[in-house]
Amino acid sequence: MIRVLIERKVAAGLESYYDSTIKRTVSSVVKAPGCLGGESLIDTSDSRRRFVMSKWNSKADWENWLHSEERRQVIAEITPMLESAEKITILELTR
Repeated sequence: MIRVLIERKVAAGLESYYDSTIKRTVSSVVKAPGCLGGESLIDTSDSRRRFVMSKWNSKADWENWLHSEERRQVIAEITPMLESAEKITILELTR
């Protein structure tokens, strides 16, 4: 099992639009094969810094979503709202 942390910096004034868009995204992500759940988070010290944390059965399941047409459409919609490219970190539990 893995977790994926996506960090994004939202452009000033677009926070509420980003939030409503990402809510739809998270609801579609959790329906993807191998996804065990996901949530959208905000940095309490920087209101424009956003995170999406999702849990996946495997890295292969995540990569299938990462390269899916559905995700490409989502990224095309949110990219204009971002100050910089998203940062993706793949995590797994320590053993």
